[in-house]
Amino acid sequence: MKKNILLGFICFLLLSCGSEKEPIVSFYYWKTIFKLSETEKEVLQDNNVKKLYIRYFDIGLHPQTQNPIPITPIRFQENVNTFEIVPVIFIKNKVMLDSVLDVDDLAQKTVHLVNEINEKNKISCQQIQIDCDWSLNSKENYLKFIEKFKKLSQKKLSATIRLHQVKYFKKTKIPNVDSGVLMYYNMGTIANDSSNSIYDQKVAARYLKSLKKYPLHLDFALPIFSWAVHIRNQRVIGLRSKINVEQLKQDQNFEQINAIFFRAIKSNYKNGVFYEENDLLKIEAISEDNIKQMAKDLRDNVAQEPNEIIFYDLDEFNIKNYEKSIFKQAVSYF
Repeated sequence: MKKNILLGFICFLLLSCGSEKEPIVSFYYWKTIFKLSETEKEVLQDNNVKKLYIRYFDIGLHPQTQNPIPITPIRFQENVNTFEIVPVIFIKNKVMLDSVLDVDDLAQKTVHLVNEINEKNKISCQQIQIDCDWSLNSKENYLKFIEKFKKLSQKKLSATIRLHQVKYFKKTKIPNVDSGVLMYYNMGTIANDSSNSIYDQKVAARYLKSLKKYPLHLDFALPIFSWAVHIRNQRVIGLRSKINVEQLKQDQNFEQINAIFFRAIKSNYKNGVFYEENDLLKIEAISEDNIKQMAKDLRDNVAQEPNEIIFYDLDEFNIKNYEKSIFKQAVSYF
């Protein structure tokens, strides 16, 4: 009898260990037109991606009336029925900061537009995600919006969470959603020095230990994008996306000062942007080693294992900077 119990217990342990699964690989899609390139399709196929988080539209304020308005809704140029689609609505914090915001009206209109896009494109979704970096001053409107939106949509709801909202959740509060996605990037200050505002391990370390105390289940979003910080007279004047570093090295209008800085040696236009002589471009990018370090640090500090690792964002320009195996390598840490 005792022998049978012991064997049963061992079998239970083996089954329990074998049932543990790695997180799945997912991607954010953040363009205004949905059309996959062959490279993007290949990455999705290689990583067995079944789920895409697609930005449906932003919500900002009308420049004249200051009323909330949808900005650049997504247009689909190909069928997405082979994927599970999660619509993502990005809401600018200044919308939630409006002291006279009609939260109920905004929730109703947002749900309506999501449904309209789904119906037009024959998309059936089970989950919707709200992306908003809410603050102490906007949390009341934001939390009310989440409550109303969840009730109206009748869908599972997820929300993006920033590091500061994890560490100070007793002040910032936790939205009433089914799960959260920790945006593990854009954690520093965009500056004219040598720091990387997309990822800084020292900055992240100030928040990581708070993950074990955070009550909401979290999946993780990791960055695979880059940009260039445009600096003039020691002041940041803008961010320039999709700067090809190899092309920049060959551009006779620029000289490379060091690993991350380029200087305009004469005034010129590049990709529709004017650069004065002596303007600087600081390249901020994420290496494969950065991605592995992020995954390792998160693994060492999680309260619960994530179900998904979502990479931001699915774009051929970004993907070409990495080995094909990097996405599977990242999830293998969990």
